[in-house]
Order: sequence, then structure tokens, then C-alpha cells
Amino acid sequence: MKAAIYTKYGAPDVLQIKEVTKPIPKDNEILVQIKATAVNSGDWRLRKADPFAVRLFFGLLKPKVNILGSVYSGEVESVGKNIKRFKVGDAVFGHTNMTFGSYAEYKCLPEDGSLALKPDNISHKEAAVIPFGGVTALHFIKKVTIKPGQKILIVGASGAVGSAAVQLAKSFGAHVTAVCSTANIDLVKSIGADKVIDYTKEDFTQNHEIYDLIFDTVNSASVGRALKSLSKEGTLILSAAGMSEMLQGLWFSVTSKRKILTGVISHKAEDIALLKKLTEAGEFKPIIDKIYPLEQIVEAHAYVEKGHKKGNVAITI
Repeated sequence: MKAAIYTKYGAPDVLQIKEVTKPIPKDNEILVQIKATAVNSGDWRLRKADPFAVRLFFGLLKPKVNILGSVYSGEVESVGKNIKRFKVGDAVFGHTNMTFGSYAEYKCLPEDGSLALKPDNISHKEAAVIPFGGVTALHFIKKVTIKPGQKILIVGASGAVGSAAVQLAKSFGAHVTAVCSTANIDLVKSIGADKVIDYTKEDFTQNHEIYDLIFDTVNSASVGRALKSLSKEGTLILSAAGMSEMLQGLWFSVTSKRKILTGVISHKAEDIALLKKLTEAGEFKPIIDKIYPLEQIVEAHAYVEKGHKKGNVAITI
């Protein structure tokens, strides 16, 4: 089968299209013919080994996993003998968890993995971009009890995680203020933001507004500055936190009534199922900035690494 592989860390051009062995499903696996995947921040950071700590888990001198890609949408081509939930021909979408491998024509996945039947009302390209931002935003939002009318601020609202967070917060009845650049104001309004702050013109930490929840998806504001805009018993979510922010978060959580949530996300089938339900109900809309064929994976990585994408970048296979 055809796949985009990399055998060393580096710039986007370390990715190369090669012919590799097509996988065979085990008894508890399904074989999915992948129709679409996506390029997310996690993909280019693994490709580049940024931060360096990536090497401690994925290979010190060279990558242990040679095919990137953590999300997908496709069609079940064959199933192992113990499979009960899916059948040949089913359209499915989901997250590969830590196995990666969706930059390829085929991928074997466990039946009990983070996957579900694809929503009927969207394409494979749209379905493939949902799990990364959707699951990340949902992982943190589920840790907070959002009540109707609560004031929530989402920083980086036009990105994959941010656009998902806006929509999920609105589905719980929150009043959402989105922080983005001038170019993305219309986009975040279209997905439900009640108010928009243009960060090129205004610093939300200086406007004296107080929020029940602040969700920083891009690690753009320091913990100290963000806390100035957080209520005394509010929650600060740092989904893109580095080690220093994690340590600060732990300290503030211990010494005050405020909560600061960071850490590695977990992937569950129930999260994919919920995102499917919201999508089919029209309450969640996947946002796609650009679409590239797998043959242009280098260009796609270069674009995403610049950090200016709106929503997601899809890859067709």
C-alpha cells in the first residue's frame, strides 16, 4: 500500500511517499481503507521532535513509528473473526490513539478503540478532522461542569481545538467569548461565539472582564495574566501547556480555590460517539481550512507548522 513515511526527525521534506506492506487484521481488529486523514499540531511536532522530550517516548535518535497520522475516516474492508460491532462496508471514523499510522491507504484498528460509525450527513474529509480537536476539547470540558449562562473565554478559537471548544461550550448553553485574529472573526461567529475579541487590537487580560472558565488552546497567555480574568472559583484549561505551565497550574490549584487543568488527553470510543451525535444533530460542524492529497503531505505539514490554519487541514487518500 501507499503511505507517507519518515525515518528521521526534521523538516517537512523528511516525509516521503513509499510502498509498504499492507496490514492484516488480527482477530479483534478491523482493516479500514482510509479515505481521509488530517495534519494536526501533534503530527508536525512528532515529525520535528519538538519539544526534545518527544524523543524520550518515540525514539531518541530516530522515530520508532514511521507512519504519522492520528485521525481518519474510511471504510471497513475486512474484519477479524471476533469482531461484533462492525461489518465490511461500514463507514467509520476515529482516532488511532498512540499507534498513529493513518497517513496510509490502510490501517488496522481494534474494535474497542476510539472509533464509531461515520456521521451520515458529512463527507470523509469532514469526519476525519473531527477527532483531534473534538476529543481534545471534550476531554477538558468534561472535567468542568458547564452551566447555562456561564461566561467562558476561549483563546485560539479559530484552531482545531478552539473551534471545537466554542461549539461544545455552546452545546452546554454557555455564553462564549472567542479570542482570535481579525481574519477569523466571521468564522468564530459562524460557529456560535457570542462575542469576539480581536487579539491584534485588544488584550483580554486588560479589559476587566471576569470569566467562569478560560480555555487557552494555544498557550498564548501566561498563567499569571490569565488568572486576572478568572473568577475566584473558576477554571483555567491549558490544553497546549508546556512543563512550566503545568507546574504553575499544580501550584495554583493547591493554593487556591481555582482549578487549572493540563496534562495528556485520553481517547475513548464514547467521546467519538458523542461527537458523531452532535454532528448529526447539527450542533457540531467540522471546520476545514485546506485540503491536500497525500502526495502533497510535505506542503500540508509546512502550512500547518506555520500556525495560522483555520480549523483543520484535511488529507485525501
